Amino acid sequence: MAAGNRKHIRLLAAILLSGVALQAPTPIAPAWAQETKIDSFNPKMPDDAKMLLSANELVYNKDAERVIVRGAVQINYGGYQMVAQQVEYSQKTGRIIATGEIELIEPGGNRVYADQMDVTDDFGNGFIERLRVETTDLTKLAAVTGERRNGEEMILNNAVYTACTPCATDPDHKSLWHVKAQRIVQNGKTHTIRMENAKFELFGRPILYLPVLEVPDQTIKRKSGFLFPKFGYTQKLGAGVSVPYYWAISPYMDATVTGTGLTRQGFLLQGEFRQRFENGEHILSMAGISQLNRSSFTGNTVDAQETNRGMIGSKAKFEINPRWTFGWDVLVQSDNNFAKTYELSTFDGTTFTNQVYLSGLGKRNSFDARAFYFDIQDADPNSLAENKQAVAQVLDYSYTHPEPVFGGELTADINLTNVNRNREDEFEIPGIVDRFRGLEGTYHRLTADLEWKRNFIVPGGLSLTPILAARGDLIGSSMADPGTGYTGDFNNDDAATRRMLTAGIDARYPILLTTDYSSHIIEPIAQIFARPNEEYAGGLPNEDAQSFVFDATSLFDRDKFSGYDRIEGGTRANLGVRYTGALGNGYALRAIAGQSFHLGGVNSFATDDLVKAGANSGLETDRSDYVAMVGIDAPSGLTASFSSRFDERDLDLRRADATLGYQGILWQTAVTYTSIQAQPLYGSIKDQDEIQTAAAYKFADYWSVFGSVTYDLNSNVVTRNGIGITYDDRDTIFSLVYKEERDSDQSVANDWSIGARISFRTLGDIDVGDTKFDGLN
Repeated sequence: MAAGNRKHIRLLAAILLSGVALQAPTPIAPAWAQETKIDSFNPKMPDDAKMLLSANELVYNKDAERVIVRGAVQINYGGYQMVAQQVEYSQKTGRIIATGEIELIEPGGNRVYADQMDVTDDFGNGFIERLRVETTDLTKLAAVTGERRNGEEMILNNAVYTACTPCATDPDHKSLWHVKAQRIVQNGKTHTIRMENAKFELFGRPILYLPVLEVPDQTIKRKSGFLFPKFGYTQKLGAGVSVPYYWAISPYMDATVTGTGLTRQGFLLQGEFRQRFENGEHILSMAGISQLNRSSFTGNTVDAQETNRGMIGSKAKFEINPRWTFGWDVLVQSDNNFAKTYELSTFDGTTFTNQVYLSGLGKRNSFDARAFYFDIQDADPNSLAENKQAVAQVLDYSYTHPEPVFGGELTADINLTNVNRNREDEFEIPGIVDRFRGLEGTYHRLTADLEWKRNFIVPGGLSLTPILAARGDLIGSSMADPGTGYTGDFNNDDAATRRMLTAGIDARYPILLTTDYSSHIIEPIAQIFARPNEEYAGGLPNEDAQSFVFDATSLFDRDKFSGYDRIEGGTRANLGVRYTGALGNGYALRAIAGQSFHLGGVNSFATDDLVKAGANSGLETDRSDYVAMVGIDAPSGLTASFSSRFDERDLDLRRADATLGYQGILWQTAVTYTSIQAQPLYGSIKDQDEIQTAAAYKFADYWSVFGSVTYDLNSNVVTRNGIGITYDDRDTIFSLVYKEERDSDQSVANDWSIGARISFRTLGDIDVGDTKFDGLN
């Protein structure tokens, strides 16, 4: 007897033997000899496959060698699961004929629904009528008829293809798009879905005819092929069409090559090669063009002078082990404005930071070493901005001793900074201020800072924390003298040492007040730090302590400068009160207010330095400005916060930041008010008052509108505004965004843009312009 016939006999026997399930209260599941994984296509039915069958009625025709089961039929065989009203099996032909509300679950997880199915007993070949297929990635195919061939192909005639993620939870949801094709071939060998003589329909209307469209099936995450084109338009480049090609080189390597035709500048070629390693990834980016029409650019610019332009970028990140990370991000280009002019992704900012780094993080210590070079993208061929930027190497190490030292916590911080600059970076407002943001030459500093503190709780609940700190600096400098524009005492020594000893105490007395529905903690806080005067105050380069804002968040800092190049000296006291409240109805309150006092020695914030770091800060007087912050969180989604600084003499508002926000199911909105009084000594000669608003509203399922406005109160002008609409059901994403920007002095014409994006899951994206929106997330 032929092997094929023996197989049919075994299947027939399995069906007859499984008939015991008809009499048993519950079906009896047979034991598998071994676990076998079967592909949805090209199935390999195990020789020892067992069958589990349940039905209301079984009829066996011995002469015709035919078995018919009827009524709530359930079959589990070789990894396939079938439900139908009737199933007929012929031992002579080896075919299974199922009818009535058929559902077939394949070993790979795909589901096939049909009215009638005539297939071989290994489910590899056969015909299906009025079928619907749901894949594991929630794509759907439907057809009038279908055919399975050689266990490798499913051929659907007069078929429809779409993706419908929401259908998993909402069967009544209708996808916005679908592809109708004369024939769809799902190939299990190449893992593709090929649509022939296809029409792409959106909102039920055909908008594109496609002779052939081929996409990967649900088993493929990466497959070589052309991606959806992208469109754009800019005044100097013209209209552009980008056609990307994705190349899946190997499981750990891939690349994307994009050709862009620009009506005014010619052909731009871009490439991105990605390689994944066991412990990281490397991305190599390249782009180049030979410009056709340089005259379309503004005269006497880099864009107008260069013909052949290009760039190479490299970015990598490697995890040496779970605690150590090494990487880099660098850009090299033919001129200093190519990437920005052609809006090359991730490289088109005004400043690109080239860096190489090594970072480590332990349980109680951390290490970070970085080297920086700042690439300033500027169209001016004579621009000196990049030469004014520092080439820097910075090392930071922090350590906390794991065991108590004299009952307290001991921490150490080390910083090593090397800076080199080719040209002095001076910012001058004639007759008002000269700020030297960087000097020409080299600067080296090694800093070590040691701090010990221990907390004591005395009877009555008073919390006392004595603090001892010691810091030392070794400084080497060969920077050019800033000249007569600097009124401070600049140190010309090639080498210098600097030290600072600090003794302080932090006292807090938390008071707990409770009711049946709320709790409140009021915590008066007092600090005093005794220190000698800052050595070389204002006489050394200041590279990392230039940004300085005094507010409630920095009120109780031991050293309020933002970096290591300046040290707070003299004796200072900080006084304030902190409040935290929790109300029974879900409201949470928080607030802090206080003032700082310079008690003795030289006030570091009142000494002139190269960048005027302490000028107009609110700390340059013996009594600082008042600082306060209050915030509230409501269970309804409403949040509000207000941070402010008031003049210590007349309580004039020096700085304020207020935010009111709401986040609900349908609404999301935020309003921010910022007010900064003029700081002429710091280089800001005008008051800055601005209101920023942003809102989003979900007006229907998957549909939202959003917008933002930024208004300059002093100039009475809208400096930025935008509005957009989006649809997102996870299968279809559509966005349309309009943005407009203008200078507050209205000296520059409005700069506006319109961007659109439409994305179809499993098919690709179409982008026109920029749809990034600076507003709510």
